[in-house]
Amino acid sequence: VSARMSVSVTTDINADKLTDRQQALLQKGEQKALGVSQVMIGVMVMSYSLPLLSTEFTEVVNFGVPWWSGLSYIAAGVVAIVMEKHSSMKLLGVCMVVTLVAILVSLLALIFYFIDLHNNPETPCNHPLAPATHYIQVYECDHQHYATMFSYGVKTSLLLFTIIQISISSTLSYILYMERRRYGTYSSLNQGVPSTPILVTAPDFN
Repeated sequence: VSARMSVSVTTDINADKLTDRQQALLQKGEQKALGVSQVMIGVMVMSYSLPLLSTEFTEVVNFGVPWWSGLSYIAAGVVAIVMEKHSSMKLLGVCMVVTLVAILVSLLALIFYFIDLHNNPETPCNHPLAPATHYIQVYECDHQHYATMFSYGVKTSLLLFTIIQISISSTLSYILYMERRRYGTYSSLNQGVPSTPILVTAPDFN
């Protein structure tokens, strides 16, 4: 019995290498580090804002600024962490959109904090404790002064966290944009790579 059979198998080694490079671009670790930072800031913003519930409610508390902004930071961070483990062009686009939304939310929260701090400053400590002398006037601070001072300090901390979040999200957006450009470059090269045919010949049986 004699049989001769030829099979043409098409392999694309160069395309496989380009695909590996695409995956490597999305798995360099920057996204995970920045994502973890965003999650930490989101948790800190939400936890640090809890004492404000025991003080006089102002614009920040009435509109729930620390809570919806903190949730947006956590969501953006989680998406960035997931993208580092399961990299794809689609997930890259989703991460960019969520990060941009987090930036817009941060800017909106920043406006609320500035308005609140401007409208609700610390109350002065101007209650005389003793008659004024030629050298010194001693004042007694009431409960309202300490309460407003505490509230003002907490909101200032939340404002600083928000500025840090804007910086992190902006950095992550730039990294994602640059990787999207590189990813697109490798994709276009991948489409132009020719296939390499391999001819497989079956052995003769006599």
